[in-house]
Amino acid sequence: MSSFNQRRQFLRQTSSGLGGIALAALLSEESQAARSTVADDPLAEKSPHLVPKAKRIIFLYMTGGVSHVDSFDPKPELIANHGKTITVDNWQGKVGEFTRYLKKPNWKFRQGGESGIEVSDLFPHLRDTVDDLTIIRSMETDHTNHYESTLGMHCGSWTFARPSIGSWISYGLGTANRNLPSFVVVAPHAPYAGTQTWGSDFLPGCHQGTQFLPGENPVPNVNPRVASQFQRRELDLLKRANERHASDRPEDAALEARIRSYETAFGMQSEAPEALDLSEETESTLRAYGIEPGQKTGFGWQCLVARRLAERGVRFIELIDVGSANNWDAHGDIATHAPLARNVDQPIAALIADLKQRGMFDDTLVVWTTEFGRTPYHETANHPGREHHHQVFSSWLAGGGVKGGIVHGSSDEFGIAVSDNRVHVHDFHATILHLLGLNHEQLTFRHAGRDYRLTDVHGHVVKNVIA
Repeated sequence: MSSFNQRRQFLRQTSSGLGGIALAALLSEESQAARSTVADDPLAEKSPHLVPKAKRIIFLYMTGGVSHVDSFDPKPELIANHGKTITVDNWQGKVGEFTRYLKKPNWKFRQGGESGIEVSDLFPHLRDTVDDLTIIRSMETDHTNHYESTLGMHCGSWTFARPSIGSWISYGLGTANRNLPSFVVVAPHAPYAGTQTWGSDFLPGCHQGTQFLPGENPVPNVNPRVASQFQRRELDLLKRANERHASDRPEDAALEARIRSYETAFGMQSEAPEALDLSEETESTLRAYGIEPGQKTGFGWQCLVARRLAERGVRFIELIDVGSANNWDAHGDIATHAPLARNVDQPIAALIADLKQRGMFDDTLVVWTTEFGRTPYHETANHPGREHHHQVFSSWLAGGGVKGGIVHGSSDEFGIAVSDNRVHVHDFHATILHLLGLNHEQLTFRHAGRDYRLTDVHGHVVKNVIA
């Protein structure tokens, strides 16, 4: 057995109680990490490129493709022309001429707030808080399949696994709390594209997302198997051994990421259970999120946990709305959007109100998105469902330095294509990074002979949404 493999075996054998969280850092041992010195701390807080408007992000991801024409993009002409035929130039990724039947929205749109922005009856609570939102009605992505578009929305690549946006932000800014991961994903299941959506790929492994699972055991293996004083001694021994090993092998400086992950895992044993304990929350707070006392599942639980993690310095928190057997993929019947919207509408509105009440809204960027929209037409007249639609869809931003009560961009009269102020996913990512004080063109990592970034060689900051 090689000395490196012996070392790896030693690390595994001496890591009692730290579990899979610490071992996650073993995934990254190449590229730029090898150029770092042992003295470098990959999770240390770093200065941003620009003056930041936000300190953290809560990223709300609706898996499956939310229909824009049934939620945040009202189309009176689609209602007026329901059932009429139209010729489109592509159908589910196939290029050509296709005759399709226009399909009106299933829900009525109504004005909300002082801004009077229209939101459908799918989201009545969010309509009440629309003055806090910047709704982007001109989003565009590159692929019509779930896997590729999920990957694109998270990693900026539709074909290859690349570091997630949360990993890039952790890499660019570091962590504000050494006892919790800088990037946390709160989700009962992985979305399309699986755990690649929160992977760090070629970035140091300490920047990958850590999944918290709704339920009785949100963070598996976090409870120590030995007394804390013995574990501390064990961890110190590990650290000294790692540092001796790494000092003789500067090309294997990724060991520093492992050391930091073990330290984070040790700290999580005390801080994570407290962060996930909702018993100290008031009854009125629980009720606002739609949570019953003692409840440990549901999107309301995810949203309240997100606020608690944000309070404790977690840099990037992603909440994924995905069930084991259902999501927003409404091929058969768009009516399936109704229970899904009820599940998230009140908790998200409560999260915004809670952040405002605690003085955290102005420096917390809340992002709501999905992988693509759904077709405003169908190949069958009066079909109850909608298919995938990547040419245009809707997303929104709130807090963290964006304007409230505005709409940016628009789709055409039927919601088929972007009409003005197109916002590609690369532009969306560039804007999110900018709000955190990161220049998307400067946030790079050298790997395999080239500099990579989240936005690849694309992306423009959407300045009109910034306050």
